[in-house]
Amino acid sequence: MANAFSKEERVAFEDILQGFQDQMVLSKNVGVYKPGGTEMERANNIIWRPMPYIAQSFTGTDMTANFKDFTQLSVPATLGFNKSVPWILTATELRDQLQEGRLGAAAKQKLASDINQALVSVVSMQGSLVVKKTTAAGTYDDVALCSALLDDTGVVNFDRVIGISTRDYNGMAGNLASRVVDNSKSLTAYERSMIGQVAGFDAFKIDTPIRLAAAGGVTVTMNGANQYYTPKATSTAGTGETNNVDNRFQTISVTVTSGTMKVGDAFTIAGVNNAHMITKQDTGQLKTFRINAIVTGAGGTGTIQITPPIISGQGATDAEMEYKNATATPASGAALVWLNTAAAYFNPFWYRDSIEIIPGAYAVPENAGVAVIKGSTDQGIQLVMQKWYDIKTMKTYFRVDTLFGVVNKATDMNGVILWSQT
Repeated sequence: MANAFSKEERVAFEDILQGFQDQMVLSKNVGVYKPGGTEMERANNIIWRPMPYIAQSFTGTDMTANFKDFTQLSVPATLGFNKSVPWILTATELRDQLQEGRLGAAAKQKLASDINQALVSVVSMQGSLVVKKTTAAGTYDDVALCSALLDDTGVVNFDRVIGISTRDYNGMAGNLASRVVDNSKSLTAYERSMIGQVAGFDAFKIDTPIRLAAAGGVTVTMNGANQYYTPKATSTAGTGETNNVDNRFQTISVTVTSGTMKVGDAFTIAGVNNAHMITKQDTGQLKTFRINAIVTGAGGTGTIQITPPIISGQGATDAEMEYKNATATPASGAALVWLNTAAAYFNPFWYRDSIEIIPGAYAVPENAGVAVIKGSTDQGIQLVMQKWYDIKTMKTYFRVDTLFGVVNKATDMNGVILWSQT
């Protein structure tokens, strides 16, 4: 048992696990789905998660013609993040017990940051709702625009979260602090640069926001008419095999006359307004989209993958009527109008259940000559700490690992706010 953990090391691991859980601030504000380890291994670490149903209603008493199947859409969730912090301590370094503790604390801090950063990245790069502000961050009205956009889209008005980059967050705290100095909320903003709840959002400061360059000098138009999307639960291959379909994305054909598009760019399309997901009414606001992938061609005629798909109802299928999100199909030649017109932080906001963490687990053998300790947070995120002593070099090897996935189940239930745009 030369590699066994000492009592002090086991206590230190419990401290690491507790601190790890405390630091996972953002991950406590999303949904969690815990699949079985055997199930995930047999499915190549991919599981399909259901999107929310959206129902239709009809007028009258005779519903004979209206009894139809719902189209159940789903999205793939992958255990795509396997993060590890390894380190070595020599026999002389181990004389200082604080060395090991400090390195364990650093591992905890980095892995918790990795999980929070994965959440920020997924929402920042895939969230399709975009609020553009030409001014710097500073007022309640800015965040209220995010709330209004969620309302317009038909997202329920609770369990909303917003992550704001440090500089933008401090700007809002400064605005709040200057209002009423004897008010407890403004005092907290002044003393601790904390704004708490704003416009129905739980607001958090994030120090690792995604920052994208401007989509400047890019001129792009729709190449062809009738580029609308028809949702479908499954597709059938030529061999007869049936597979699930990821309905969060659509590939469209465009003409690029100048500049270069990039993944993450946000835009509207002339003549395409946002439709309320429940009532299907025109909100009077242009629908916002994001580029998820450049499929072919950086110039001239090319294809890009966007989110969300343009579900205008033009095909009049039941699935289109259920999931309609746009008032019209864009005309051929319709302009794509860019929203990220200046380099800036993408500050993510989301409805809690539109984002899920998928906790994974490692099946590390405990009788293979390596000491192993495992523990899980309240959400099921597992930490595995291993220790191995090499007699040849008198070095002790440590590593702390975690395995998880993050999935954006509904890209039109989350998005970003951009400040200081032109």
